[in-house]
Amino acid sequence: MSESAQSTYSPRRLAPLAVLASAAVLFFVLGGHRYLNFATLAANHDWLCGLVQSGGIAADIGFILAYAGLVALSVPGAVIFTITSGFLFGAWLGGAFSVIGATLGAIAVFLAARAGLADLLARAGPRVRRLEAGFHRNALSYLLVLRLIPIFPFWLINIAAGATGMRLSLFVVGTFFGIIPVTFVYASLGSGLGEIVEAGRQPQMRMLLQPEILLPILALAGLALLPVIYRRWRGGRAAGAP
Repeated sequence: MSESAQSTYSPRRLAPLAVLASAAVLFFVLGGHRYLNFATLAANHDWLCGLVQSGGIAADIGFILAYAGLVALSVPGAVIFTITSGFLFGAWLGGAFSVIGATLGAIAVFLAARAGLADLLARAGPRVRRLEAGFHRNALSYLLVLRLIPIFPFWLINIAAGATGMRLSLFVVGTFFGIIPVTFVYASLGSGLGEIVEAGRQPQMRMLLQPEILLPILALAGLALLPVIYRRWRGGRAAGAP
């Protein structure tokens, strides 16, 4: 077989990503993004609570699937959904639903990106391949840090992890456990949102930036980096040994 035949890349591998991207565009065209805000949540306070109370387990499953769909479409608004989970289901149950939904949606994006982009990245230059190899050596620690401290958009991390060919098991573990602290913080805030709405006050995003919330998350991220620091220290000692 010729070298050109071996390096053939089928654009059909991009089909899953194209489907998700098309669905996201449709979501915006239909105006779905207009409902992902605090004002809409406050305005529909009574209706949403009544829907959850009458829906039972169907409402629980429906929320998880809706959350997963939102994440799969890479639509901004996951924080609003997480706060809503605590608002509707309470801090613990709402946080659990959010973690499950976010993980399922992230898996969908990850698999689509791995199918369409992993081979393309493998064909990149040696510098990119070195970066990819470094990421693979510390994949779980890096992913945990990126999940614990949301410096980059959630959807971007999903795509990047898939493009580098990370193992699905590592991605699931890193995503599921990495988002737990932040998710339950947001869900806890949402559990008290009803009192804010009933008092006639408008919820603000700055209430998520309190030091007592951010400092524990930063500490957890530091713990996740310890394995990487240890490997570098051990490697430096080995390199300096006579």
